Amino acid sequence: MSSPTEMSTDVVSPRERAAIWRDWIWTHFGGLESDLYGDTDFDGHMAASRAGDVVLTKLEANRHRVIKSPRMAQAAERPYLKVVAPWRGSAGVQQLGRQAWVRPGGWAIYDTTSDYEVANPERVEHLIVMLPKDALTERGLRLEPLMARHVGGVSGIARVALETMRTTYQELPGMSEAAARGAGELILELVRLSLQELSGRENGATQLEAFRDRIRLHIGQHLRDPGLSLDQIASALNCSKRHLHNAFQAEEDTPAQYIQRQRIQACMRELADPLRAQRTITEIALSWGFNNAAHFSRVFREHTGRSPSDYREAALRHGPQG
Repeated sequence: MSSPTEMSTDVVSPRERAAIWRDWIWTHFGGLESDLYGDTDFDGHMAASRAGDVVLTKLEANRHRVIKSPRMAQAAERPYLKVVAPWRGSAGVQQLGRQAWVRPGGWAIYDTTSDYEVANPERVEHLIVMLPKDALTERGLRLEPLMARHVGGVSGIARVALETMRTTYQELPGMSEAAARGAGELILELVRLSLQELSGRENGATQLEAFRDRIRLHIGQHLRDPGLSLDQIASALNCSKRHLHNAFQAEEDTPAQYIQRQRIQACMRELADPLRAQRTITEIALSWGFNNAAHFSRVFREHTGRSPSDYREAALRHGPQG
């Protein structure tokens, strides 16, 4: 029988829940930082089981985001690929200059050996599946171009993989160890086939993804430039502003919102870094392309629910985790 590991904030007092949740996420997922968008009220539940070498976790929680820093990615004991498959809510996976939003009926995949961020901007119920990376790389599949991609789930082999992951999680408590291991091996094979199919696609959708990647790469390379704008990007990529907007049409953010989000997240990382504690908030904001402190403070509060000073104080008080 598979013995699930369960964690619930219901067993602790409300004021301790946020800190306890951060500790659980840090421990269970191997050095993963949590941010609660500045919320003070929080509840979350996790239940994890193993199917051989595959770890399946059902996670239900208020809005939050998780961050794997470059240092913690390098320090990971065992390399995994992670699948996020929402039952409820949405998740935005960001890695390697790419971003994929996934909702119920779909799944996305990312690599724990490289830094990443997963945003959950609303209450969520997710299935998180951790797959040993070496079990997929040994088949000769080039994984890097496939990370932070919306793999699918609506049809084809990606849908079979999604349904198998969900059914396996639900049935694990009644499986023998041998059956659970076999189910894990089946999941690995179905994910491999899904990624293989994704890598072989060459159509309008993947061309649009490639163009979106070029936009994000350019933004990442020029994020500190206060002159970064849609006009500047369109000129650099030799396209129209309308083309830029069309590339982001199915995304949660417009290009301008994406730029602002990236800048805020860069500032969040520096504000939480004790090695940069001597830098003023204004210096950090200006170094990431913001033009004035008042505008930065307003958009920072909109994004995190806290002022920059409150965010920095709380982050440094908890101590460096990345």
